[in-house]
Amino acid sequence: MSERDDNTINQKEENNMKDVGLFVGDMKKMVSFYCDILNFETDWDGGMYATFKKGDNGLFMFDRKHFAESIGETYDPPKGINLTMEMYLRFTTPEVDDVYEKLKNLNVRIIEELSTKPWGQRNFFIADPEGNIIEIGD
Repeated sequence: MSERDDNTINQKEENNMKDVGLFVGDMKKMVSFYCDILNFETDWDGGMYATFKKGDNGLFMFDRKHFAESIGETYDPPKGINLTMEMYLRFTTPEVDDVYEKLKNLNVRIIEELSTKPWGQRNFFIADPEGNIIEIGD
């Protein structure tokens, strides 16, 4: 076995991504949004870290300022839409029209209106309170 093989995960072991994490500036506001608006479940205790579940999907949040300090970096939060995050969250639902109307009525920031793409996908994009982009589609 090569040195490289010793340092990698055995291909026979289950190797599934479990959760996605977000660094956040205002935990209370973000926990409220993801629970009250997007219906995630959490047992957050008010600390610097929160885990969420929605079906089989997991999400966690960690206080951005604390994390920056813990790795010796300067805390410099993004402003507006978080284009520093080179990924976005995507959720699927067969009730995309209903979800769109619900979120619109809750005054969630919609950054791309509901539409049907030329390839047939129906979706829209929102931003959470800190500007992280979320796609919701069928």
